[in-house]
Amino acid sequence: MSDAHVVRRRGRPPRRHHGRGRRLRVLNILRPTVAITWYAVFGAHALHRHPALRPRLVRDGEGYARAFAHEVRRFYPFAPFVAGFAARDTEHDGEPIPEGTLLLLDLYGQNHDPELWGTPYEFDPERFTGREPGRDELVPQGGGDASRNHRCPGEDVTLAVLSCLLPRLARLEYRVAEQDLRIPLDRMPTTPRSGFVIELPGEESHGTQESA
Repeated sequence: MSDAHVVRRRGRPPRRHHGRGRRLRVLNILRPTVAITWYAVFGAHALHRHPALRPRLVRDGEGYARAFAHEVRRFYPFAPFVAGFAARDTEHDGEPIPEGTLLLLDLYGQNHDPELWGTPYEFDPERFTGREPGRDELVPQGGGDASRNHRCPGEDVTLAVLSCLLPRLARLEYRVAEQDLRIPLDRMPTTPRSGFVIELPGEESHGTQESA
């Protein structure tokens, strides 16, 4: 089960505004675009750290590419948590949660829980080969049902684009420039400190993301 943290907050939850539907639809288009950009950088980082996986990503087709994309989304810390207000009185593991309570879903903790993943700090796409993760098992972009809960409705788009993009990146000839590839955990969303700068044959350095 996902880790849920209860944060007590006085007062009522924010009032709903019926006129914000259009703004939310626009945001639901923009959010996966941002996620894809971050995860593409993380995918490049994973290929750099684990070059032995490049031939499989090129050779083994859509199934392995999808497993690799799932593992990028599990392993790398796009966001540490998501938050929401309880819409009604409920409870979690015996803990009463009154309506209006602010709840935090620990995405990073869920995706690195050793009870779920065994070796959570090893990058291993094999954990997803031949299977799709359960809805409440892998939660890099929120948990629950995307149509009703705090889960990104663009998650399927993110996964599909990464599954196409990462094998192409694995085929590309480039050199990783000297840079700081440490990933700080005190920034949200986070990214390698230098972005991810590559050098193509015969050209100067190119960044896959603006340096941060």
